[in-house]
Parts: sequence; structure tokens; C-alpha cells
Amino acid sequence: MSELSDDATPESAESESQGLACVLVFNANDPSGAGGLTGDVLSMGSVGAHTLPVVTGAYVRDTSGIQDFYVLGEEAVTDQARTIAQDVPVQVIKVGFAGSPENLSAIAEIADDYEGVPVVAYMPNLSWWEEEKIDDYLDAFRELLLPQTSVLIGHHSTLRRWLLPDWEGERNPTPRDIARAASELGVPYTLVTGLPLPEQHIDNVLASPETVVAHEKFERIEAVFAGAGDTLSSALAALLASGMDLPEATREALTYLDRCLDEGYSPGMGQVVPDRLFWAQPEDGSDEEDSADEGQTPPGADYFEVPFNETKH
Repeated sequence: MSELSDDATPESAESESQGLACVLVFNANDPSGAGGLTGDVLSMGSVGAHTLPVVTGAYVRDTSGIQDFYVLGEEAVTDQARTIAQDVPVQVIKVGFAGSPENLSAIAEIADDYEGVPVVAYMPNLSWWEEEKIDDYLDAFRELLLPQTSVLIGHHSTLRRWLLPDWEGERNPTPRDIARAASELGVPYTLVTGLPLPEQHIDNVLASPETVVAHEKFERIEAVFAGAGDTLSSALAALLASGMDLPEATREALTYLDRCLDEGYSPGMGQVVPDRLFWAQPEDGSDEEDSADEGQTPPGADYFEVPFNETKH
């Protein structure tokens, strides 16, 4: 497992010499552009990191949902990753949907070879999949990848069903309860999203078994989004790769997601897609010249120095 303390960051000397920090990403292709590798590339590029995308398979989906999935073999996944990682220094590894237990095994072996490189792992909602495949995938993820994971990310309901299936308490498990269950499997930090709060707010909490490390509360948006989890996990991985410490990177990644959702759009007839390049759009009420000058500055390190406070959700 790659250690990642509150104030630890990846070594930056190599990333400075080569330009943008680089993140090795394992995920599936999403033809809707809502999530998957498309979401990873846009999110990471938007916050100032370079994506090294490794295809694990392809969704068959539109903006309404996933209909099917075609998995790529583990040899193809391994060859993609090892070839590029031998050429380009990797600051962080991000794992999205790997598609099969065999691919998870291959990814875990690669992560083990890159000791000291943090692993950010996102567990999506897999309810669209066949139950037997879900069980096999979750078992493999638990046994093979969680011991390699530095930060686990997932929605409260997804992580609860997976990590605490026998929870019998009268209250819902807290983020620390979920983090404690993840820690028993080797994960030092867990980012739990989508916690319901009063007055139409939701909380997102980064926790260890001992404490809450960081959290951000937002107003709930009355819309159904596709790709929010990939957006958040990609932004967090990119910000860690760029040199932010974990609590700050978590807060800024959540703020970035908040703005992406606030500017979300519907390219089809289904769910809303986050606008990961919201910063490139002209500001309302400004003239064209000002918009051209101000609208093209990507949100790098300077951008994140001042968080957005006007609209929370």
C-alpha cells in the first residue's frame, strides 16, 4: 500500500522537469462522454495534470444509463500500462472501473511494482451489472486492490452496502465507520460522498478510522448526474499529483466538482453531464473581449487558492 499522510505529497522534482504531473488512469471508455476515460482526461486536464489513460473496456450506454459492457483482457490492460509507465514518470495511479477481477489483479500487480506512488480508487454504483459479476468484482477489489489503495472514494450508499453489508445499528454508519471498515482491508483514507443533511444539503467527508480529515457541505441540486464520481476522483488524483496535500486536495476537488455540476448540461435526453471546462465559458454580463481574455485561463494551482463560495450544493 502506498502511504499518504495528511502532509505527504508525491515527489515533485521529476514532474517539474517534465511539465505537468502525470496520472496513470485505469478506466473504461464511455461513449456518452459523461464519465469513464473521457471524464478522467477532461477533469485532470482542467485542474492541471496530464492523463495517461489505460482502457479496461467499453460501456454500451447513452445519457440515460448503461446497457452493457465489453471488457478488455488483462494482457491488453497490462501492456498498455507498463509500456507508458516505463516511458513517463507516474505521480499517482487512479483506478475507475476495471471491468473484471482479472483486470483488477493486473492493476494491483502494477501498483505493487510502483511502491510509493499513491493509488486513488473510485468505486462506482454497479447496480446496472449482473449480480454474479458484481459479487465477483467486489470480492476481487476487496482482496486485491484495497490493500494497494491510498484513498478510496465512493457514494455513502455504495460503500455502506459493500463494506458494511451486515450493519445492524439503529443509525446509519458514519464516514468514520465506513473508513474503519476500509482500514481493516488496508485503506488509510476514505472519501465518502452524498451524505444527506437537513435543509437540502449534502456532506462529503474524508475520514480515517480515527478522525474526520476534511469535509465540504453543498446544497443539493435537483438533477440526476452521470459522471460525478469520475470527475471527483480524477480531480483529486490530479491535484495530489500536482503537489497538494490530501486535505487541501480533497477540499479543492470537491469545490471543482461543485462548479462542474452547477454548470452541468444535458447533451442528450437522459442525465445531466458535468461541465468540466466551466472555467472556459464566458462570464455572463461581460463583453466579448473580457470573456476571451478571462475565460481561457484553466484552473491550475493559482485558481484553487480562492475557493468558490457563492453557490454551494
